[in-house]
Amino acid sequence: MTTTPVDLFASALHFGPGGDVHALARQMTGNGSGAWHVAAFHVETDADVHADHWEMHPEADEAVCCLAGGVRVHLRPDSPDDAEEVVRLRGGGAVIVPRGRWHRLELDSPSDLMSIGRRDGTRLEAR
Repeated sequence: MTTTPVDLFASALHFGPGGDVHALARQMTGNGSGAWHVAAFHVETDADVHADHWEMHPEADEAVCCLAGGVRVHLRPDSPDDAEEVVRLRGGGAVIVPRGRWHRLELDSPSDLMSIGRRDGTRLEAR
């Protein structure tokens, strides 16, 4: 096996349930493999983080990590009477979004972000 560096801003790491790790193309939804997905993103605007859509991952929690810059993670309320929860992250910060929780991102500044989670069943919904 040849060991080569992986550019996480160009591809993603897929950690399979059997312990195998592969560098593959990034994807928004899973393929039913049960793999965990780790990817990093350079983002400049809210459009880069689909701020106009809610996202939800039913199969697992997701770690949203701010490596540099600043981002706000919005968590949709469980009840229409509740307020939206907002978690502000700076470089070096992370938040764990619970499985099945609708969320979206907005940038405070251009940022480097990393997401860690399972993409199987991921859903997007326009705001």
